[in-house]
Amino acid sequence: MIMIRPFLFLCVTALAAVAVGWTAYEDRMSRLAERGETDLALAADRVTAQLFRYRELAVVLSRHPDLNALLQGEGDVRAAAEVVQSMADMTGARDVSVVDRTGRIAVGSAGSSVARDPADAPLNRALAGALGTDNEIIVGPRNPTRVFAFAAPVRNDEGAVIGAVMTRVQVDHIENNWPGDAPPVFFTNRAGQVFLSNRSELILLDRENGLPPYREIWVTGHEEWWIDGGRYLPAKAIHLSRDLPTVGLTAEILISSASALASALSWALIAAGAFLTFGAAFVVVAQKRKALADRLELEAAANTMLEARVAERTQELTSVNADLRREVVERKEAEAALKRAQDDLVQAGKLSALGQMSAGISHELNQPLMAIRSFAENGELFFDRGKPDRARDNLGRISDLARRMGRIIQNLRAFSRQESGPITDVDLAAVVAAAIEVTEDKLKQHDVTLAYRVPERPVMVRGGEVRLQQVIVNLLSNAVDAMVGAPERQIDLTIDTGEAVRLTIRDTGPGIANPDRVFDPFYTTKEVGRAGGMGLGLSISYGLVQSFGGAIRGANHPEGGAVFTVDLVPAGLEVAA
Repeated sequence: MIMIRPFLFLCVTALAAVAVGWTAYEDRMSRLAERGETDLALAADRVTAQLFRYRELAVVLSRHPDLNALLQGEGDVRAAAEVVQSMADMTGARDVSVVDRTGRIAVGSAGSSVARDPADAPLNRALAGALGTDNEIIVGPRNPTRVFAFAAPVRNDEGAVIGAVMTRVQVDHIENNWPGDAPPVFFTNRAGQVFLSNRSELILLDRENGLPPYREIWVTGHEEWWIDGGRYLPAKAIHLSRDLPTVGLTAEILISSASALASALSWALIAAGAFLTFGAAFVVVAQKRKALADRLELEAAANTMLEARVAERTQELTSVNADLRREVVERKEAEAALKRAQDDLVQAGKLSALGQMSAGISHELNQPLMAIRSFAENGELFFDRGKPDRARDNLGRISDLARRMGRIIQNLRAFSRQESGPITDVDLAAVVAAAIEVTEDKLKQHDVTLAYRVPERPVMVRGGEVRLQQVIVNLLSNAVDAMVGAPERQIDLTIDTGEAVRLTIRDTGPGIANPDRVFDPFYTTKEVGRAGGMGLGLSISYGLVQSFGGAIRGANHPEGGAVFTVDLVPAGLEVAA
């Protein structure tokens, strides 16, 4: 058993080292592939940019007036030859020639051949009116010469193609300027031959007959070549390719992956070392733990002696603790009495508000009752006169008025009851609607306009439905009282949602004389005897909103009037105490 544990630990260490090494290998291969894509793109852009210089040369010369006149049989051959030769000398082109539609070279630089077949690329495309491009290998007495050819059409004044300008450049000029430390890059033509490369040993080889032996394998999602190509080619490399249709070549690059393997081995060794270090530390800790257990056994005897002394001290503390408990009980009883007094004060505030609104409530109920009586009497007359449809219409109106009276009485009952239940999720929009219905008569009585846009969906917040309704009724009543005698009487009520749900009530009254004291108990700006101005409504509202976990603020609006904001916690965002 003792021998099995170290063996299992070594197995786990080996597996962890392999996992870490493989992860590091995948990461390194991905980074190398990204760098290779960048290097390949730069090399491809470099080659195409240098080749396109000679394509632009052919385009520019195709518009030269001396060459155009020469093809129309009117130009000076010597002047045209000087233009062609000077451009070839300045650009380093292998040859520049002006060809008529039959393929005969009208004029050319040194090295130009005698004639060309109009059916061969790139002349055939140029004589058809488009730019022609082709790469070709010229077999010479020593080594083959690789050239890239471009042809641009020459048009007369009527737009007809009367010939072409051809430019050819040897690609070894591009290879000679390649950076020496660049990874192996080669460009293959449509025949699969390496047409251009920064490794001379790869030039004019193809994959089937000439390239060094290699194997293609896929590792971590990348194509990897294992090559036997000498010291100038990596033994293991990531192979990447990119098509270049504008020049008819395929760009390929080999990025050495040796560093990925070295990195993987390094990380595997680091992981193995870390696990072995952890194992050694664990052994040392285990030995120290055993020594600590022995020492604790010796200290246990000393602890026995101390326990006797602790028992004596505990007896003294027990009596002190009993006194503290009695004090805690007394404090809890005082807090409970204070809570009951606060609840009674809140209930008294609601009943006071109902008393103030009693006249308006009586009016709200009396109107539907009078209307019901009138509709009932008319309904009897309609039945007597044989008009049941009119009588049925009156009965429908009586039903609507009865529902309205029931809704008013239901809101009054809800508002007057003493809510002591826990804080729950309530619909703020529904609470606001009930508060508006309770204060509707007071708003009409004082000719106050209420601007309120009802939310399209429920706005759920944390709170108590009755207590929250009391807060809103109090704020609306205060706003109406503040605007008595004001030329413009309007209340703007808005509900905004976000991290906190915000209810805003703004009036057009004179504003708040002392905003810092507006929530102090018994602070009021109302005259004695008017609307029961005892200064407790806002203080009660302040305590209720805080009990919901929210906040209430009062301030003067920059454009006049007072504005009160109530921030509430959205449902689902409450924080456990």
